[in-house]
Amino acid sequence: MLTLHTADASPETAVLVDGAHIAAVGPYERLAAGHPDARLRRWPGILTPGLLNPYGPELLEQAYHPDPREADRLGTEPVFGERARALLAAGPSARGASARRGVQRMLAHGTVAVAGELRGREALDAVRRAGLALAGRPAALPGPAALSPVPLVLLPALGAGQSARFAVFDVPDRGTLVRDGASTCVATVVGGRLVYRRR
Repeated sequence: MLTLHTADASPETAVLVDGAHIAAVGPYERLAAGHPDARLRRWPGILTPGLLNPYGPELLEQAYHPDPREADRLGTEPVFGERARALLAAGPSARGASARRGVQRMLAHGTVAVAGELRGREALDAVRRAGLALAGRPAALPGPAALSPVPLVLLPALGAGQSARFAVFDVPDRGTLVRDGASTCVATVVGGRLVYRRR
């Protein structure tokens, strides 16, 4: 089934998805007219190719992402440093659960690709199961590791035939996205599947 994604502030960049791939990219009116039976998903803001987070190892192997049931003790933000190392040392199940929660948080920030050498099976499994792309790491990282890194790294333009990976941010333009950061994400699509939607 075809799905047509469009965002209110970027109607010239609508995306028609067929299964796991992009069938077409173009103005919403043209794609809607040519595919009247496509399921429509309309979003606020702008539709983008999604983000590359260059801090894969730091966020998925060196940080601990608390379970919601641990929020009273650990908070809700990633834990770094000595405390993270102690929590991750509990074993593979703790590392795997943390990596899966970390990937979910990345998806909620419009991340569709991660960079950096992941060495642990738990993090690699979490990334592969989510369908995130693995990419080369930029030569210089301004740091620190964050779910909304500064500067944001937008991926190249979308095109027909590519894997359907993209994200939508509730901002009027890319300048505002750069200023306000990736927490403005309202939807992330990976492999044609809606893997995050802001409630």
